[in-house]
Amino acid sequence: MSDLPPHADDPTPKTAKPVRRNDPHAPGLAARRVAALVLIDVLTRHLPLDETLDKHIGEANIPPRDAGLVRAMATASIRHLGQLRHAVRSRLSGDSLPAKVPELEPLLLVGAAQLLHLDVPDHAAVDMTVRAARENQRTLPYAKLINAVLRRIAREKDEALSEQSPFIDLPDWLAQRWVRRYGHDTAARIAKACNSEAALDLSVKGDPAVMAELLEADLLPNGSLRLKDRRPVSTLPGYEEGTFWVQDMAASLPARLLHPQAGERIADLCAAPGGKTAQLALSGADVLAVDRSPARLKRLDENLSRLHLKADTWASDAATLKTESFDAILLDAPCSATGTLRRHPDVAWIKQEADIFKLAQLQSRLLDHAMGLLKPDGRLIYCTCSLEAEEGEAQIEALLQRQPRVKRDPIRPEELPGLTQAITAAGDVRILPFMGFEGENGFSGVDGFFIARLRVRN
Repeated sequence: MSDLPPHADDPTPKTAKPVRRNDPHAPGLAARRVAALVLIDVLTRHLPLDETLDKHIGEANIPPRDAGLVRAMATASIRHLGQLRHAVRSRLSGDSLPAKVPELEPLLLVGAAQLLHLDVPDHAAVDMTVRAARENQRTLPYAKLINAVLRRIAREKDEALSEQSPFIDLPDWLAQRWVRRYGHDTAARIAKACNSEAALDLSVKGDPAVMAELLEADLLPNGSLRLKDRRPVSTLPGYEEGTFWVQDMAASLPARLLHPQAGERIADLCAAPGGKTAQLALSGADVLAVDRSPARLKRLDENLSRLHLKADTWASDAATLKTESFDAILLDAPCSATGTLRRHPDVAWIKQEADIFKLAQLQSRLLDHAMGLLKPDGRLIYCTCSLEAEEGEAQIEALLQRQPRVKRDPIRPEELPGLTQAITAAGDVRILPFMGFEGENGFSGVDGFFIARLRVRN
């Protein structure tokens, strides 16, 4: 991978002195230890990957040159979890790993991820993982086992990479849901798309064509830009001036489909981190951004400040919000986020099927309350980054049954350039991760989304 720090994958770079076998400061050793700790938190405590990475990288004082390697190893291990587990377990002499040493499997997964999915020399991946095992008294007795398993995976790379079904990197419950909902072939395409690295898309304040040329980016049909490489966003021309913000192409569509107008009073419910708020504010609308988390609202304020955009912010539960009526509302409801596995592969492993039903109940309450905040003939966009019908199509059908005063305002093909195939027969939008534009560098796909537009009958 191009963003790996130099020498972080090599235990003895040419410019460094040779290290002792038990040297705790060997280059890249701490990175392996921390990546394994991250996996433990994600897989056993069901903590979000990004949050856990930040925590452990900070606590271990991992230098910036190694932080990228930690992120790459942990992300690859989670993204390809099923495949890596199969590669490890099928090459053990026994039937399973000892349950009394929960730290053992994460180390093996980190080692296998380096061998199969990262640009790390085989000898470095094996040697440094074994050294990390020797640093822990609980895994020390298994150092030879780790060495043997990883060396065998290194010898049998092609075989290990081919040992997979389309759904091997998904938990069974999620794969079965997708097959029931979309059919085997479409579900397999979704799973394949979710297993690829997400593109980096931008929304811009100025002329998209001009910005595309300045940033050497692909111009997408909806006006978003797609970067051709993984440059740090803060180094791009125009970042300090606030000319763009990071926003997946699909995530930019709900605000566009609301068609905000200057002078309108618009509420952005569950607004943080603020990409949609920025779009609404850019239209000249009078925007109220609501989120129940003060910390997330602080981040939203910081983003708006960089972009030189203005919106009122309010820390409140959107399901009980009491305020004046609005011309339009954007409700990006909390959801299972199963459409975001390209950028958040941990979602598949930290969520359970029961979470979907709990979230669906919350979404129903939010929808009912939001409709009551609209003026006559007011409009509302409801969206979730979920692929589950309970959080999308079923929500809207149930709402229309509950509230006769609400009607659907169908999305028209001309409103969705490049994604007309995502418009359903009912006029909603169901975006699947394999849809969308493919850039020159091969980045393709979008976040999975459901979008519906509704109006209050006058």
